[in-house]
Amino acid sequence: MSFLPSRSRRTPVICFVALLFLIALYQLGIICGSNKEQPTSVMVTSEKYVMGEFDKKKYPYDRNMPLIFIGGVPRSGTTLMRAMLDAHPEIRCGQETRVIPRILQMRSHWYKSERESMRLAEAGISKEVVDSAIAAFCLEIIAKHGEPAPRLCNKDPLTLKMGSYVLDLFPNAKFLFMVRDGRATVHSIISRKVTITGFDLSSYRQCMIKWNHAISAMYTQCRDVGSDRCFMVPYEQLVLHPRQWMKKILHFLDVPWNESVLHHDEFINIPGGVPLSKLERSSDQVIKPVNLEALTKWTGHIPHDVLRDMPDIAPMLSVLGYDPYANKPVYGVPDNDVRENTRKVLADDGVWLTKARELALEVKPENVINSEQESTSSSTPNE
Repeated sequence: MSFLPSRSRRTPVICFVALLFLIALYQLGIICGSNKEQPTSVMVTSEKYVMGEFDKKKYPYDRNMPLIFIGGVPRSGTTLMRAMLDAHPEIRCGQETRVIPRILQMRSHWYKSERESMRLAEAGISKEVVDSAIAAFCLEIIAKHGEPAPRLCNKDPLTLKMGSYVLDLFPNAKFLFMVRDGRATVHSIISRKVTITGFDLSSYRQCMIKWNHAISAMYTQCRDVGSDRCFMVPYEQLVLHPRQWMKKILHFLDVPWNESVLHHDEFINIPGGVPLSKLERSSDQVIKPVNLEALTKWTGHIPHDVLRDMPDIAPMLSVLGYDPYANKPVYGVPDNDVRENTRKVLADDGVWLTKARELALEVKPENVINSEQESTSSSTPNE
């Protein structure tokens, strides 16, 4: 007895199976109604998002989102800038990641070496593959190293030295370029013992030369990417006129105004506020409201021979609008709120030290003075 279906019964089954097979081929793109060459297959990633811990909302992220990057030479006000932005309910910057500039520099080293470039190419690792991987790596770090927010921001200051490349990775990103009087920046680097590759903390002259080189590279990058992508923020003017400058900054970023950016000190280490790293050198300073304390601390501490040669060793001072001959410059008249903040900060110095210790922050007093330097007081705020 045969268990095979009869020929008349097998025909519809075969036809049905063949039809399913053809539909499957069509869905896969293997056959179509034209003779045009089919595109090669590609890998497609699923949507990426971070889930808010409290609001349970999805915050998607991708390479085309309008990221914010804060750049500048370290000790130029980048931490203050990110703290003021972190106070805004729609923005999250967070602490320095440190790894993002390192991965960007690594990529730069690969392609500076012709031999290494050839090795990558022979391995099938094109620039497109490398850039896609680096963008994905940076994006994961930025999106997931802090609380989610509608606008994500990164404050790794030296990233601006590679600004054009960053915009290749993230075409809708914008830069805030923090600029500060190089003499104040270098004094802060030396007195607070901030280690930066290439800076000799025993020499004001060498550090001023290094500052000039670094700020020149960033200035060029900012100019090259254009004013619609990079906005230069003078630290002194931000401190003297925080309301005026924060309005300019938020307008540049297409972010609505919020008064909280003027009161970042009230949001320290609270959910959705301003998270501080225990190890970042500026954390103990941004627990204070915006004040004039640090503007002219550098005066009286730079050796006379360095001051004499300042126009030659740091020509970028003049380019940025600073007078290289003024050794206690007047940066401007502060707003009344800033004057009042300064009075409170100077009157209650012990309170801020206690608060820093309560937050377990690393306190670095600016009191390292070279024997060749003058010993005049530098604690008087600029008026």
